[in-house]
Amino acid sequence: MRSSRTCVVAVAALGLALVSPAVAVADDGGFTIKDPRITESSGLAASRAHPGVYWTHNDQDGPYVYAVDSRTGETVARITMKGVGKPRDMEAISVGPDGDVYVGDIGDNLGGSWDHVWIYRFPEPKELKDQTVRATQYDVKYADGARNAEAMMVHPKTGRVYIGSKEEDGAGLYEGPSKLDSGRTNVFRKVHGIPWVTDGAFSPDGKRLVLRSYLGAESFAWPQMGEGKGLGIGYRGQAESVTFTPDGRTMLFGAEGEQSEVFALAVEEGEGATPGGGTSESPSGSGSGSGSGGSGGSGSPEDTGLSGKGVLVLGLAGVAVLAWLGFRRKR
Repeated sequence: MRSSRTCVVAVAALGLALVSPAVAVADDGGFTIKDPRITESSGLAASRAHPGVYWTHNDQDGPYVYAVDSRTGETVARITMKGVGKPRDMEAISVGPDGDVYVGDIGDNLGGSWDHVWIYRFPEPKELKDQTVRATQYDVKYADGARNAEAMMVHPKTGRVYIGSKEEDGAGLYEGPSKLDSGRTNVFRKVHGIPWVTDGAFSPDGKRLVLRSYLGAESFAWPQMGEGKGLGIGYRGQAESVTFTPDGRTMLFGAEGEQSEVFALAVEEGEGATPGGGTSESPSGSGSGSGSGGSGGSGSPEDTGLSGKGVLVLGLAGVAVLAWLGFRRKR
């Protein structure tokens, strides 16, 4: 049910209309998804086999995954997954250290009404063209009961899969078994409390986990998961996705909608960037990104690009969103 999510975004957008943009965003390092078939880009993952290519998908148009060239914004392949059931709500995508693409059919806008969800997995094609590939389907349950989720991350070193639930109270990061098994139900167990999130991504070195929501993003040291560090992404529409470039020097943030924009944010050294620093590369790896700054440090108005008035409006917007969620929960 897209209407619930759209209402939350509309309320947030109304409150954030007067907020100045986050100065750390490097727009010239991003790209526009031009394919008219992609109207609900709900996940984003950098290809390991094809430099400059990013995988994405819609929520509910079928078992399809799209390969988008960041240099042009054009789709260079549509992959049809066979061997899986009809997807219900695909919300996340990630590429594992084995070179396989993982797709999280983990959304549940009915508030945890499905007793299981699915993860699909297939090897990255060696050649980018429209094709059908056989995928493996994994049944997934949560140890503490069904829930809605939109974030799924595969650790780039261990290959372990994590899911971030989407709840206004008590959201959690859930850890899967060391290896997924298609022959039985895979039980995911809560290992950390986290903010309300729409997507997440590990840095290529596996030392940072970035979690994003409609109103911003935070970076956490992995595996400690202590206090998060606010990033200067700000409000960017119906925010649904985040990924790192393969070199770890740039984060990319996507959103739903036709001709949706993918914005770039330079990564500071120590936040998952390649050791030694240097100029941030563009998503295609063929040029330099913006030097307009890195991630915000303390989340203060100076770090995020918010004026004092903007911070007040942002707070009011947050109150409005929580009020609406509370009303919805009572219905």
